[in-house]
Amino acid sequence: MPLIMEEGINVDDLFGESNSLELGLPSAAPIKGLAQCLDEMRLLGCCQKIAWSRLGCIASISADGLRVIVRYLQCRPSDGKWVLGEESPLTPVMEAHNGNQLAHLLWNETGSDLAVVDCSGRISIYSISIALNSITGLRQAAFDSGDDGSQVVGMMWLNSQRSIHSFHQAAKVNGRWAYSPFRRRPIGPFHPINKGALLCVTRAGQMKLIYQNPDSKWAELPIELNNTGYSDRLLTHASMTATQAGILLATYSACQKMCLYRVHVTWNPPQWDPAQAKQPGQYPVPSIRLIHCKVDMPSNILDVNRGLHHPDLSSSFSNTVYSLTRLEIMPGQVESPPGASANPWILAIFSKPLHAPHEYQEQLGPSSVIVRWHLESAPQTLHPKFDEVASKKSNAQAKPQMELRRLEDIPCDKYIVSVELVEYGTGLAITHEDGSITCYDARTMVPFSGHEDSSTVTCLSQAGYQFPIEQSGLHITFSPNSCVAVTLDSDGQTQLRVMEHSFSSTEGAYDENQFSAAIAALTLAFCRGCGGDSNTDDLVMVALRQLSPGKCIDYPDTKPSTVLMLPKEAQITFISEVYRALPVNCNFTAEQDKLMSHPYIPRCLSLQAALGFKGRTKQRSIASAVPWGILQLRHASVLYAYFFQYNKVGQNESLDPDVLRMVLGNTKWTLDFSHFLLNEIFDLADEFEDSFNDPEAFTQKRKTKPTPIHNPNLTNTVKNTTSLPLLILLSSMSRAFLRFTCRGLRGVHTGFATANPAFLLGDSRIYYTEICQTLESSPVRIDVYEKFLAGVDSAVKHAYQGAGFGDAERPGPEKELLVNARIPPVLTTAVATLLRQTVPALKSEINRMAIYLGDYSWLGFGNDRRTALYRKQREVDILKKCPLRPPLPLGSDGRMAPLKKRRCARCCEVSGDTNLPRSLSSFKMIAKLGLLRSCLCGGMWILQTDAGEMGNLGVNGVGNGDGPH
Repeated sequence: MPLIMEEGINVDDLFGESNSLELGLPSAAPIKGLAQCLDEMRLLGCCQKIAWSRLGCIASISADGLRVIVRYLQCRPSDGKWVLGEESPLTPVMEAHNGNQLAHLLWNETGSDLAVVDCSGRISIYSISIALNSITGLRQAAFDSGDDGSQVVGMMWLNSQRSIHSFHQAAKVNGRWAYSPFRRRPIGPFHPINKGALLCVTRAGQMKLIYQNPDSKWAELPIELNNTGYSDRLLTHASMTATQAGILLATYSACQKMCLYRVHVTWNPPQWDPAQAKQPGQYPVPSIRLIHCKVDMPSNILDVNRGLHHPDLSSSFSNTVYSLTRLEIMPGQVESPPGASANPWILAIFSKPLHAPHEYQEQLGPSSVIVRWHLESAPQTLHPKFDEVASKKSNAQAKPQMELRRLEDIPCDKYIVSVELVEYGTGLAITHEDGSITCYDARTMVPFSGHEDSSTVTCLSQAGYQFPIEQSGLHITFSPNSCVAVTLDSDGQTQLRVMEHSFSSTEGAYDENQFSAAIAALTLAFCRGCGGDSNTDDLVMVALRQLSPGKCIDYPDTKPSTVLMLPKEAQITFISEVYRALPVNCNFTAEQDKLMSHPYIPRCLSLQAALGFKGRTKQRSIASAVPWGILQLRHASVLYAYFFQYNKVGQNESLDPDVLRMVLGNTKWTLDFSHFLLNEIFDLADEFEDSFNDPEAFTQKRKTKPTPIHNPNLTNTVKNTTSLPLLILLSSMSRAFLRFTCRGLRGVHTGFATANPAFLLGDSRIYYTEICQTLESSPVRIDVYEKFLAGVDSAVKHAYQGAGFGDAERPGPEKELLVNARIPPVLTTAVATLLRQTVPALKSEINRMAIYLGDYSWLGFGNDRRTALYRKQREVDILKKCPLRPPLPLGSDGRMAPLKKRRCARCCEVSGDTNLPRSLSSFKMIAKLGLLRSCLCGGMWILQTDAGEMGNLGVNGVGNGDGPH
């Protein structure tokens, strides 16, 4: 028989009278773990349990408080859906902290280094090496002495000395969005050699600078905060931010005193060159100077103008009940153009206990209150008697002093569990215990409603993007671009939350102005992410969810879901806006060398390729296949450029076996890709041969229903958007990369004759010999292929000239060809010239039979059955361009050996290298190519261990170096 209370019987109903017992019970049970969360926030300023790095790594503390778990956003290889990746425990943490409870996580500015703090104040530091879930230790926690006084109440990483490009806002001018870029300079202090350094403040009132020396060893510089003039030394919270006038530090003590300091960190010498150092042990030495500025005692809550939300509050609430749970110094307007500046301001969250004592009337007040101070510089005013004192300096002026001006308090009926600057400082996200997130303007603290001026866009929240209310999570972290969040509950369970936009929709119809503003906000966020070297996978996820035709959204007071009919080309509109905002000139008929160093071109190509990806076993859309092919051509071009540069200067570092192995694989890929293009161009020339003499028939034939390539049983018709080789050749960007690869192949072949024999031993000679044999056995000589590209150049040039298109008009059709994957009308005559004149002129110099019989399935661009089967059975190393060997069975039971590999979180391609490069030369090459942590598409690597489920992985991630067979 169950107990009486197990059935949840109402106590009042038990006595037959409603509201007969006033037991003071809460109307709703508090969220599990909320009381513990509030206590942690009240007692210790550093209690961040989950943190998202700028590189895309999500680190969280496990429910038992002993481990750190790493996760990430990833595109699922099976269907192309973006999800939260599997958990990967950071095993060295438990050993480093000897089982002590972990309290706080903090990533550095670039998102590569993670500081882990335990409840005893010990700090360990880790760094992302070759994958988001492959993190190595840099500093052991054993260096610190653990006690209650060493508990960390506030910490901050020093910024890295690098200026980045940013964007202030987007404004609509004459019907088009105009973006305002500017260069944001870094704010010091900096480490002289750009190594890791962080400041932390302990409970006992001590500040420590923990920094890394050039020899990778860590040092520490302590200083006491003993110049406050008060006996109170027990700190609970501290916050720091870097400003042009030094680091601002605010502390809050157990005696409810808030102190403000300026911290100046200097290094001797300020610049350090290891080549000019006199002795290896003489490294830069830091020093810290503290200036005590102000003291405040916020004894009353809601003491200033109470605002419109609580006009009935006639008296202020004493903080005998309210306790500080959060202290932050906001750096003002971070994303400000040159000449504009905003002073920092202090934000404090005061919360009452979850169950306030009955004797206090203050329990009737709001659950949390936001208290703010604005920092202002005011001239010092002296007593008039000082004017009578003769001064030795004729123009003596008093230095301005810092003033704290108390702003209007903001009450909140919900408990605030998180406060975070988002979208590069333009917004402030406040999370409540029920999971709701309110975004404020960081300058005015006015909540974003999504109905602001639709002709000016400053961030996603201002343009109408919102986080839907979902299950509560007491700890939250936001993605690098603040459009995705991950919550962590008291049981250690995570939940993914993604921003949504309704586009002011009613019954499936959307508002054009709101849609345009939403596109501009998404574009602005992507441009900021590119300029700040942030991971943009979160924006890809939002774009796929929000800009897909037939998106389902929920409307209040209607059926559960309604289909919102967005334009079919919503994603293309977004991509086109990104190309225009960055800005990227798609016309590279001239100044082609800029392609190699352009920072935003690979970002744009990667975005476009990701939006059309539906899974690694499925054919990409044509709009995705074009940028995907250009990205790989760019990879080969840059690789050859560095290889040729090394050989030219006589360093011979590129003759390392690992480097030559990568060159060999890319040589095979480049040649096969060029043959693949030629093969289909020859097929198109044969299909259109009967239409060459009739331009009208040729034009109409190109507009008929598309026909898959390599299907001779169908009629010879093809549409411009279905021929990937034709689009690749007509685009000036991809054609320039093809020319770069030809130049590189000639340089590789020439370098073999001039290479130093001392460096061509063993595997180096084997790989280099195979490279030369591959080039010499090609059915198309490099000079012949260059002649073919020159013919395409000529056809495109004459097509533009015939239509009267000058340099100013060419970017339009080039962008249409690249973004829409559609041949513009102006290039129709170029297609005719290419197929009717250029191709027939080369037939005598090309072994067409060898090209026709070639196997191009391993390239992954065809839509024939052979290519589809290869995708399902094999995987190709995206960097080295060599197929991975199938796994080997462990024993007679047929089980496969577990295999390690790295998979790209964005494009789902793999790399067999699961460790750092073995030689210094290969490490330099990988680092120069920017492929140590990221794929050639810009996506981050994820380390995986599979059991050979499809027979498509290589043993220990090692490719066989063979061709496609």
